[in-house]
Amino acid sequence: MNVTIYDVAREANVSMATVSRVVNGNPNVKPTTRKKVLEAIERLGYRPNAVARGLASKKTTTVGVIIPDISNIFFAELARGIEDIATMYKYNIILSNSDQNKEKEFHLLNTMLGKQVDGIVFMGENITPVLVEEFERSPVPIVLAASFDEGNVVPSVNINYEQATYDAVTSLFEKGNKRIGFVSGPTEEINSVNKKLAGYRRALEEAGIAFDESLLVDSDFTYDSGMEAFDKLWELDDKPTAIFASSDELALGLIHAAQDKGLQIPTDVEVIGFDNTRLATMVRPTLTTVVQPTYDIGAVAMRLLTKLMNKEAVDNHTVTLPHRIKVRQSTK
Repeated sequence: MNVTIYDVAREANVSMATVSRVVNGNPNVKPTTRKKVLEAIERLGYRPNAVARGLASKKTTTVGVIIPDISNIFFAELARGIEDIATMYKYNIILSNSDQNKEKEFHLLNTMLGKQVDGIVFMGENITPVLVEEFERSPVPIVLAASFDEGNVVPSVNINYEQATYDAVTSLFEKGNKRIGFVSGPTEEINSVNKKLAGYRRALEEAGIAFDESLLVDSDFTYDSGMEAFDKLWELDDKPTAIFASSDELALGLIHAAQDKGLQIPTDVEVIGFDNTRLATMVRPTLTTVVQPTYDIGAVAMRLLTKLMNKEAVDNHTVTLPHRIKVRQSTK
């Protein structure tokens, strides 16, 4: 049977209130009494019931984190940033994987709330109006990380995806490229992908080059999709001399598909990725990519959540972190 606070009180011959004060670090306990209670806790192997303590204080010091795909290196790095700040502020994490499934997202959200979490960090590739309504009904704060709703209703932490893509594509134009492919995620489903597409179109417009739909390939963010996208682009009569990919994993697929065809990167075709995950330095040639401060996004999102949970003043609910381009060997 579980050892209870009553058992500890009886063993130490003190009141349950005294045991509670010791467990919660209350300084108003005599050193001799504290020592006696701690010895009783050690002998009995007592562990405080976090659920019971949460019911009493109306706080569980637990935060829910919902991630689309924990196997994706991008989300794993982001989760690390969340966890480190949560630990710093003495919050425990409940981590769950939504598999990018809308029904599962709603289910996990309600499960987290049922567990009486104090707040939620949510990552999703498409923050729909229906999902925003659900967030607004939440009794606890919710912060989006590397995700945003179009109306900026929900607190969020991101980079400027439109500007980052514009910068990357413009850098390719500056190297003399005129035909630049764009391999995106699903443009009809993901908010950030539409921002990236807007940046691509703006770069084309400022370079005086007409948008060519044949250079746009919808995909998901996987390695295999990158390989398939390259095959489609290389079937064109007027082939691209450079390709922008919406993720590093996509970019790796592009590079390897090009190499399978006997092409040289960047001599025959240049490739730029997005995110600057560890994959960027694992591929050969190493990958030029947009640096999205993934760890920092997670860390700042968790810090923002701690402020909201503690009802601290927050100057800006929508945080935009800086980006930059890391030039490596996949571009000239």
